[in-house]
Amino acid sequence: MKTLTAEIKQRATELGFSKVGIARAEHLSEEGERLNEWLARGFQATMEWVSRNAEKRVDPRKVLPDARSVIVVALNYYTDFRHSTEEGTGRVSRYAWGDDYHDILGEKLAELLEFIKLKLPQVHGKVYVDTGPVMEKAWAQRAGIGWIGKHTNLITQDYGSWVFLGELIINVEFEYDDPATDHCGSCTLCVEACPTEAIVEPYVLDSNRCISYLTIEHRGEIAEELGERFDRWVYGCDICQDVCPWNQRFSHPTIVEEFRPRAQTLAPSLAEWSEMSPKEFSENFSRSSMKRTKRSGLTRNAKLLLSSTTSGTRIDN
Repeated sequence: MKTLTAEIKQRATELGFSKVGIARAEHLSEEGERLNEWLARGFQATMEWVSRNAEKRVDPRKVLPDARSVIVVALNYYTDFRHSTEEGTGRVSRYAWGDDYHDILGEKLAELLEFIKLKLPQVHGKVYVDTGPVMEKAWAQRAGIGWIGKHTNLITQDYGSWVFLGELIINVEFEYDDPATDHCGSCTLCVEACPTEAIVEPYVLDSNRCISYLTIEHRGEIAEELGERFDRWVYGCDICQDVCPWNQRFSHPTIVEEFRPRAQTLAPSLAEWSEMSPKEFSENFSRSSMKRTKRSGLTRNAKLLLSSTTSGTRIDN
């Protein structure tokens, strides 16, 4: 399988993936213990699907009974643009500037699976891009892609943490990569920079206080005392990644044109977004991952930031 493993990695590179690694499909015992502790502390907030599929998340054989390998890919999405500093504008997380990564990675992974089937017709597998019960970052670390940083994002030595992840769970054994080791050292910049103190301790994130969770996944109202700390983030948040030394040293522009930002994601008008109609939402965010928050969530976020501005709360850069 050594030759086939090399061929698969070469094909992944040809498809445009920035990194590829392979791990043995097995029970994630240590990662599972940390997941259960995190769930017990209620840090998943309203994301009930995490606890509902906890067993599948720690064992890929619960997803594909004859799973033998987890092929993990990473795709650099960094683009060298900056958020607008104009008054009345919000900030959108860098990952959502361009087209929906689910579609782009999913199509490439499907092509990779077809390539493997040409080599081994008996092969079958499942493709995942942040859409199923798969602990993506844990598998990425197992496959040698990178390590999970203190902000709980995956960090690579080649691209920092500006990478999307995808997995192919497959019923064939390959040559496996060594797990990545942690290179955060004594740095705690991400912990100190979080304005809502969502990183309650290194490697532990409380979603209840996380700007990304609150502006994307959360439904309903947002506590005013948290909203006042949002620092113009209307969708997602990159603060903990922006201060990371690995990103400051190793980020470089992606070759994927679809990840280039749209005009409205670099300088979103909070006033316009607060009054956005269903038609405008549908037209503006076609093929965008920002559909995730729904129009009601996006207008809520914009109104919250506008309220913080008029009340005198400092939310500039």
